[in-house]
Amino acid sequence: MFKDTLLAVVQGLTEFLPVSSSGHLVVFNKLLAGGGSVFFYLSLHLGTTFAIIVFFFRDIARYLHSAEKIKQILIVTLITGGLGFLGKDFFESLFSNTRNVAIALFCNGIVLILANRRIKTAQRKNLSLWDTVIFGFFQAAAIIPGISRSGLTISSLLFRGIDKEEAFNFSFVAAVPVVIGGFIMEYLRQSSVAISHFNSFNYYGGMAISFLTGLAALFLLRIFVKHSRLSYFGYYCLAGGILLFFF
Repeated sequence: MFKDTLLAVVQGLTEFLPVSSSGHLVVFNKLLAGGGSVFFYLSLHLGTTFAIIVFFFRDIARYLHSAEKIKQILIVTLITGGLGFLGKDFFESLFSNTRNVAIALFCNGIVLILANRRIKTAQRKNLSLWDTVIFGFFQAAAIIPGISRSGLTISSLLFRGIDKEEAFNFSFVAAVPVVIGGFIMEYLRQSSVAISHFNSFNYYGGMAISFLTGLAALFLLRIFVKHSRLSYFGYYCLAGGILLFFF
């Protein structure tokens, strides 16, 4: 019970803060000598997906009324989904070694620090086709444990000169189809026996905790992006990567 609660809190906070939820879950699994089942982790991801939908409801509605935004999100989804499918075995192999996570976390920190220097000069509101393609590749790279999806995608748009508010909004709204698609695919991969034996209390409890902590993390990240403080997370990742690599 304690393990599952802790993992739900970690997932909810780190899924949106640019510090890599997958990397933290790998570390906590090692520290706790194992955690929940694959389906339990799926429930946590579903909880954070609901958090995105609630937090960005107005932005999602606005994007759905824009043919250009729908096209951009479709391009992002195809690129991320295609690369994720082709590199599935490679990405999964990285989860078994905490040193891989440490190196990725360190690199994640460098990207955030560099991106933070672009926040004040990034003023463009509209994404081009090239911005969208680059975003898709960056989002696919974030499958690597230790690399933050939100951190990498927001940074990719800042590097391209996109305004910080639009970078923040597009980063999360564009993630919804990929996250939901990934959930459905993984759900279908699990046997009916494994699903039928799943503890419903853990399932719904973990989902609720990841949902609430996910909302809190989104509010916090929006404040940090607004005030150009992404570098704080960058230094955290640098320190975490170094400590994890050696200890």
